[in-house]
Amino acid sequence: MSMSELVLIERDAYDIKGVVKLTLNRPDAFNALSQALLEALERALTDIAESDARVVVLAGAGRAFCAGHDLKEMRAEPALDYYRELFARCSRMMLTIQRMPQAVIARAHGVATAAGCQLVAMCDLAVASSEARFAVSGVNLGLFCATPSVALSRNVSRKAAFEMLVTGEFIDAATARERGLVNRVASPGELDDAVRTLAAAIAAKPREAVAAGKGLFYRQLESGIEAAYALASETMACNMMQDATLEGTQAFIEKRPPQWD
Repeated sequence: MSMSELVLIERDAYDIKGVVKLTLNRPDAFNALSQALLEALERALTDIAESDARVVVLAGAGRAFCAGHDLKEMRAEPALDYYRELFARCSRMMLTIQRMPQAVIARAHGVATAAGCQLVAMCDLAVASSEARFAVSGVNLGLFCATPSVALSRNVSRKAAFEMLVTGEFIDAATARERGLVNRVASPGELDDAVRTLAAAIAAKPREAVAAGKGLFYRQLESGIEAAYALASETMACNMMQDATLEGTQAFIEKRPPQWD
């Protein structure tokens, strides 16, 4: 499959200007992350990061959201250098999601396992179907999900994350919400309405504010509290000088809706 066939791109998705929907398109392989799919997804995300898009929705075609790495492809070339490059490439793609200025929403309609669960965890937000299930199940094959553990442990509590990692057991969508892996859960028939509502709420905000806020959010999480406050203070000061913020605060003072582009 070509790059454009592996990741389907829909602009102004859900009839919302600035919302881009990316769909992993290997349904027969449960959207397993082959090398080609990883490359196609990273390329699509990088292009969007440099555009004027406001929100990205990440979805999967077929029955599964994403079943993790392509084990058949991995097993065909058992070499240490190959595995190092594969996991490094996957990590680069995951970090691209966090570093891009747009908010990224996972639309998890089905199973998300191993690196697929990692993908949900790396997205800024996640909306799940009530039929979705999540697991980091590599341990069942003798492979501890080390790279997924990085994202998972930054979403849910340590004990909850470690339990999933060492048992490989699935959790349902309701449990995923309770533990903080997903934000919202909807019935299958209402999943797109729930995604649209969340995307629209974000797309309506000034792009500069969301971009600055997202960058600060992740930097401060990895900092000590004093450094986090310093980063946050600088971000807010710069944010206050932006035209959209000045308009928003003036509109509040004048008790009128803000006039944003």
